[in-house]
Amino acid sequence: MKKYSSNLFRFTFSLVLAFFSAFWAIAQVPQVPSELRFADLTIKINEQARREIQSDVDALYRNPTYFRVKAERVNLYLPIVERELRNAGVPTDFKYLVIQESSLVADAVSTSNAVGFWQFKQGTAEEVFLRVDGQIDERKNIVASSQGAARYLKKNNAPFDNWMCALVAYQMGLGGAKSYFGTTYNGKKTVEVDRNFHWYFKKFLAHKIAFEAPTVMLASNNSVLEEVAVQGPTSLKALAPRLGVTEAHLKEYNKWTAKGIIPDDRPYSVLYLRDNTPRPRQTVTQTQPTENPIPPVTVAEVKKTDFPKITGNPQQATQPNQIKVNDIDGVKAAVTTSQDNFTNQIGVKEAKFRRINDLEKEEKVEAGQYYYTKPKKTKADAETHIVLPGETLWSISQMYGIKLSALKSKNRINNERELKAGMILNLRDFRPRGEAIPTKPATEYRKIIANPGKNNVPSSPETSQPGKSDNNTNFPSSNQGPSSQKITHTVGTGENLFRISQKYGVTVDEIKKWNNLPDNNIKVGQKLIINKP
Repeated sequence: MKKYSSNLFRFTFSLVLAFFSAFWAIAQVPQVPSELRFADLTIKINEQARREIQSDVDALYRNPTYFRVKAERVNLYLPIVERELRNAGVPTDFKYLVIQESSLVADAVSTSNAVGFWQFKQGTAEEVFLRVDGQIDERKNIVASSQGAARYLKKNNAPFDNWMCALVAYQMGLGGAKSYFGTTYNGKKTVEVDRNFHWYFKKFLAHKIAFEAPTVMLASNNSVLEEVAVQGPTSLKALAPRLGVTEAHLKEYNKWTAKGIIPDDRPYSVLYLRDNTPRPRQTVTQTQPTENPIPPVTVAEVKKTDFPKITGNPQQATQPNQIKVNDIDGVKAAVTTSQDNFTNQIGVKEAKFRRINDLEKEEKVEAGQYYYTKPKKTKADAETHIVLPGETLWSISQMYGIKLSALKSKNRINNERELKAGMILNLRDFRPRGEAIPTKPATEYRKIIANPGKNNVPSSPETSQPGKSDNNTNFPSSNQGPSSQKITHTVGTGENLFRISQKYGVTVDEIKKWNNLPDNNIKVGQKLIINKP
């Protein structure tokens, strides 16, 4: 009798607990407001659309077990997604789009063969510089794919200046969005949503409302994803004991490497799960011998550059007719703006400015970037250039003042997808037909990253005066130990704190601390102190 009563009590308690858990989950379903903020927009939702979106929110909460599983993935991955969006200058509200696209399942595949966290088809993935081949599929890497998604969203936003249009373009393509919206929302900061509004944006609003609710934060497994930047060649099997996890664990969270092999072309972000205790991000490099070891090189063998060369009056570089960039009339952008605004300020016709600087019509002028006001040359002053991770054909052409068409022609290279870190590009002579572009191994071009010298830093009176420091100035730190060096790094185009931290083997938090940075936002041309180990 006692045993029966005990079982009955347990059954009744479980039933009551399940009832209240379900009731609690339903009671916590967030309600769709008539007005909310998305990015820099005010979204006004009429009653019919509000009921439709609410139905989608209710559906997301309908199964408490499934919702909790998804919310746990949200808590693991979204801090990384948010960081990459912020570093790229994309509103962090777009972090809810990755939930809508894949439910944060790394190897999700759609019926149209879109793959990964952000659901890229192969062509689009390559367009935003993600590696997709038999060895690596960065669509399944949350860091790389989020960087790619940010590039794609920024490109979509350029012709509209409206993040809602950019979001819909993510689903239907830029051409489709232009045809669908026309210029109706260009530059508008208020969007009114009704029952006829595009379904994809309404579905996004449902995910934003559902997953920004406090309920989501309660679903936590008390673990965080630890990220390490790994420069191969190495394997997940070799990394596992060094990170204190199993090989199977690394494979579960790093499905982007099909065979568990990490190549040596550049650093890759490897993730693993750990309990929620603060720990600085690590940088791991391969130290084990390989079958074909690369012979060591001296620093003298690695070419440094001091381009672009800035002459004239660099203190007034943002004003027209004050400086020359590589002996060509140029100007420095003070703020990020449209080509139309910038060309009006400097007194150059927009079409001519675009042609001189090899720009697409919708591309914005970026703060801190040098632009030319007279045509670039067909040859550079330097003979060759070693391609570093993150560089593009356009950035190299601007660095040396060589026409983009000439750079491509001299090296018989047609698009960005053919560009690889370590390539030695010709800047003066044409490469013979049929001759492959030589490539430096990672062990060599990494020396440029580790010892930046004047690489990509303008040479000007300001940086050459006694007592001034630039990227070529290394001196012992008084508070970092005898083996530390203090370096002044000048932020280049396309760099963010994460990429800079990879270059120097330090953490983002350390860079922020050394430079009293309140957040991760940095600007091209900004000088950062690095206490390099």
